[in-house]
Amino acid sequence: MQTALVTASVLAALLTGTAATPSGGEPLPSALADTGGGSQLITVVAAGTAATTGTLTWWDERGGRWVEAGSAPARFGSHGLTEGTTRKQGTYTTPAGLYDLPYAFGNAAPPAGTRYPYRRATARSWWCEDNGSRAYNRWAEGLPADCAGSESEHLADYPTQYARAMVVGFNYDHPVHGRGAGIFLHVDGKGSTAGCVSVPADAMASILTWADPARHPHIAIGTAGGATALTKY
Repeated sequence: MQTALVTASVLAALLTGTAATPSGGEPLPSALADTGGGSQLITVVAAGTAATTGTLTWWDERGGRWVEAGSAPARFGSHGLTEGTTRKQGTYTTPAGLYDLPYAFGNAAPPAGTRYPYRRATARSWWCEDNGSRAYNRWAEGLPADCAGSESEHLADYPTQYARAMVVGFNYDHPVHGRGAGIFLHVDGKGSTAGCVSVPADAMASILTWADPARHPHIAIGTAGGATALTKY
C-alpha cells in the first residue's frame, strides 16, 4: 500500500487540522487522518517544505493509545520535501506521504533481534532507477540488461548509508516512471540526502529491532503545519 498527502496550497502537513501540534497533548499519530492500519508508525516531521532536517519518531499503539518508542534527528533531500503524488525524479526532494515499509536491507548484518524481512546486499546488488527499465524501482541481483548502471545505485558503493536501511514504499507497488525510485530510510551520510530520509546509525539499529512485521508499521512524512487529508492512489 502507498498513500500520499494531498495539498490544499503548498505541502499539506501530517495533521488533520491546522495546528502545528495536536491539541490537548495528544501524541501525533492520534491526530493523523490515516496511520496505515497497523499498530506501529514512524512519523517524520519537517518544519516546512524547504527544510532539510527534522525529527523522526517511532510509535507503538498500546490499548488504543499511541506511545512514543524512540526519536532521532532526521535528514531529508537537499531540496526539501514535496508532494509524493507529483514528485519528479532527480529533484532531490523527499516525497511527503504515508507509505508502507516492504522490507529492510543492508551491507551489514541486521542487528540482533531484528524480526523484519532483511535482505543482505552483495557485490551484485543494485537498485534500478533507469526509467526505461522493466526493473524500475526494484532491487536487482545482477544489473538487468535494460537498466543502465549510471542511472542506478550499486548498493555496495554506499557502505555507510546502506549499512542498514528500510525500503520506503513510495512509487513501489505500481511504479510510475519518472516519479522517483530508491527512496529509503537509511543511516546518515555526510549531509542531506538525494530524497531519502536518514538517521544516525544507532537510531537505525533501534528501529530495526523495534519494527514488527506482524504489526504492519508505516512511515508518515510531512511538515509541521497546515491542513491535510490522506488519500490512496
